[in-house]
Amino acid sequence: MQLSTNRRRIAVILVAVVGIVAVLCIAVTAFFVISGRTSPLESIALQIRLRMAGDALNKPAGTDATPFCFVVNAGENAATIANRLKAQGVILDADLFSTYLRYFNLDSKLQAATYSLKRNLTIPQVAHVLTNPEESLITLRIIEGWRAEEIAALLDKTPGLIFKGADFLALVSSSSPREASVQEFAARNGIPQGRSLEGFLYPATYTHPACGTAQSFLDQMLNAFDRYVTAQMYADTRAKSMTMYQMVTMASIIEREAVVEQERPTIASVYWNRYTNGISANPNPNVPTTLDADPTIQYALGDTRTPGTWWPRITANDYRGVNSPYNTYLNVGLPPGPIANPRVSSIQAAIYPAQTNYIYFRASCAADGTHQFAATFDEQLANACS
Repeated sequence: MQLSTNRRRIAVILVAVVGIVAVLCIAVTAFFVISGRTSPLESIALQIRLRMAGDALNKPAGTDATPFCFVVNAGENAATIANRLKAQGVILDADLFSTYLRYFNLDSKLQAATYSLKRNLTIPQVAHVLTNPEESLITLRIIEGWRAEEIAALLDKTPGLIFKGADFLALVSSSSPREASVQEFAARNGIPQGRSLEGFLYPATYTHPACGTAQSFLDQMLNAFDRYVTAQMYADTRAKSMTMYQMVTMASIIEREAVVEQERPTIASVYWNRYTNGISANPNPNVPTTLDADPTIQYALGDTRTPGTWWPRITANDYRGVNSPYNTYLNVGLPPGPIANPRVSSIQAAIYPAQTNYIYFRASCAADGTHQFAATFDEQLANACS
């Protein structure tokens, strides 16, 4: 009788233990399913599969290093993505790619985005790109005072972009058909028909998708210009009976001349004093009628003397010898258009110049980037370094 009772107790305990183990197994399985993590048993199976793959894991599908764009759509699972990668020649084995993702719990990190890929990458490298979308962004630093060709040169030197500097220049030029938004921008800023967008390619640090186009990069720059140039600046420009195109043209000269930030409005005053006298019906004979801005000659010369050098040294002969409408030693008024892409403080200086009677300036003898300003030619001579 006692023996029978003990057996029943043992049976009850065994049933309870089995039940607890079953519940734990279900809970553990549920945890791994819900969390997306691999279970220990699955991990072992995946590891065996990866080991059996041998060198295949680190064997690129090809040798083509040309970047191209690959889109991961919202809701796509790892298997679908793997099959598309194989179909496009990015990987050799879709199942192996899925196994790699699963083993390292990367399948849950795939994000819908556009990625820049190459066909000479290994499976781990492809997986890294597709789980780090921020690495498909490229940083571009556009320096204040650059001309469009310098921006194009930077684009050509930047790895990972799918467009060339020539594509960008074609959009900037006057000969390329423009999107409606760019046409509206040009009209709003008074850019004449047949003129390029030089001057409005706002200098800043941009984060651009590697798979972005030349048009999308141009749009970024024009949008940045719109953010920095305020409605009040447009209104004050119109109040002076001028267009933003004219203001940016003056600002581009200021940008190339100024080194010290505080001097921009003063340099602007020199050029506006000369400009006003030049267009006057009765110019003051003691005030120059031309801007005499060296950077305008440099712009006219471009890189004709040294390929790739866009701001060459000029000589005394160039002042009268460079026959170009951009030569402000020969031509009264503003040059035909901007000569560089200025920052907002140069545009502000053009719109809001200092109120001075200065008509000359020259580099300070301190050689610290500052200038000496003069209201007469005699003062200009007196400011010369001994």
